[in-house]
Amino acid sequence: MSSILLTGPAIEPLSLEEAKTFLRVEHDDDDQLIAALIASARIQIEGLGKIALISQDWRVVLDCWPHHGRIAVKPGPLKALNAARVYDFQGQPQTVDTQAFVADLGNSTFAFMPWTMRVPGRIAAGIELDVTVGFGDAATDVPDSLRQAIRLLVAHWYENRGLVAGADKSVVLPSTVAALIAPYRVLSL
Repeated sequence: MSSILLTGPAIEPLSLEEAKTFLRVEHDDDDQLIAALIASARIQIEGLGKIALISQDWRVVLDCWPHHGRIAVKPGPLKALNAARVYDFQGQPQTVDTQAFVADLGNSTFAFMPWTMRVPGRIAAGIELDVTVGFGDAATDVPDSLRQAIRLLVAHWYENRGLVAGADKSVVLPSTVAALIAPYRVLSL
């Protein structure tokens, strides 16, 4: 299963003004840098947590229907199923009724009866589900702890003006940021 971003967030979960206030920056010289740091911090937190902060549209692609009748959507949290398609042997998409799926928004999963689903004709990427994920459309919909994680990461990067890497060349995440993200992480089993 893979997930492909179709439409990114319309806004960032932290405004430039909020970030500048947190950083105690009173000039406009670094506005582009700070805006880029905000976007980068959001992307970093979304990637680490396998979550979407602001509403986004994604396409979940599967080779076949899971036999257990459950599809876990990543990134989460799941908001809605917008469309479902199965590709036939000629490579033509066939619409699947979205009412065949029951959304468990709390677990970011879809339940369905696999024996009722059309079998994909393609060996790979035969099923596509278009979903909306994220905490909401407004910055205030994002949990405060995740917005604080963005503030701290922006401040860390602004102060250090470079990528801080460990001995193994991996990005070192400030422990406070990791702790703020931890309750929201979607773990793979």
